[in-house]
Amino acid sequence: MPTQVDLAAPDDWHVHLRDDEMLATVAPITARSFRYALVMPNLIPPIATAAAAARYRDRVLDVVGDQGRADFEPIMALYLTEQLTVDDLVAGFDDQIVHAVKYYPAGATTNSASGGTSLALFRPVLEAMAARGIPLLVHAESTDPAIDIYDRERAFLDTELAAVVADLPGLAVTVEHLSTKSGAEFVLANDNVSGSITPHHLACDRSDLLANGLRPDLYCKPIINSADDRRALVAAATSGSPDFFLGTDSAPHPGAHKYGPEAKPGIFNAPFALSVVAEVFHQADALDNLEAFTSLNGCRHYGFKPSDARIRLRRTAPESVATEVITSGGAVVKIFGVAEASLWSVTDLEESR
Repeated sequence: MPTQVDLAAPDDWHVHLRDDEMLATVAPITARSFRYALVMPNLIPPIATAAAAARYRDRVLDVVGDQGRADFEPIMALYLTEQLTVDDLVAGFDDQIVHAVKYYPAGATTNSASGGTSLALFRPVLEAMAARGIPLLVHAESTDPAIDIYDRERAFLDTELAAVVADLPGLAVTVEHLSTKSGAEFVLANDNVSGSITPHHLACDRSDLLANGLRPDLYCKPIINSADDRRALVAAATSGSPDFFLGTDSAPHPGAHKYGPEAKPGIFNAPFALSVVAEVFHQADALDNLEAFTSLNGCRHYGFKPSDARIRLRRTAPESVATEVITSGGAVVKIFGVAEASLWSVTDLEESR
């Protein structure tokens, strides 16, 4: 099997950069690995206006400084809340400050209390988005406590998103962090829907989370699902289909929030996301399709040009790599993908600059 591949510089179409000292710690890491980063708006308070998005973008760029790629750019999204207005959204989109809108079911994940109880309640905003070509990002997870946690993605797609997609065929939708075979099938069945997939949902299944002692570092939302679901996601990602692309959902939490009695959902994978995905594609003998997944498909979906810069991934002998990062305030965040990172080197190609 091939052990080396050259790619257009990759993009991350779903990342949590947080704020304050955590932002200062993790944003430069994403900026070193990715050209574009679609930044999630679930701060407290939520990023729900174009002005708030512009200020957050400035904070990201300030902390990155010269520590990232020269072509790094944060791509901003607004949180779909009752605060969001069509006029402000359209103005922000026209000014190229806002590029997408994110819907969270209220209570589904970290900082989702400002989310909605039903996607259908935002119909006027969704209609305006369809008319102007503004993409909708969806955390596709039911919050109905009667539904088993492993079935919540499918339930949300069936009971909420399917009707919106059918009624608004002009609305470009991303089902983010796909976690199930049902989710991948939903994407393929709907022409106006694409799906992002995380490194951890490609590399792990629920046995990794639970079988040999509970591993809080692998707890995320939507939850890592069955081995059959993982295989379906790997098949989708490695197929070369333009409907699937990389969104790391890198989501750092201090150790105090990951190892307490109520572990926070989120996996910090930004430093080694590319290595994890490369190993998945290598094991599937599909490195030829890696560039489409990491560098081309997301650009096509969101209307951006792929990067002219290029990188090289090469599988090498194992090396020692970092296992954690520490914020200026002393918070420790463990890194996902250490084993894979020890196997893959990532270098910029000088001739592409």
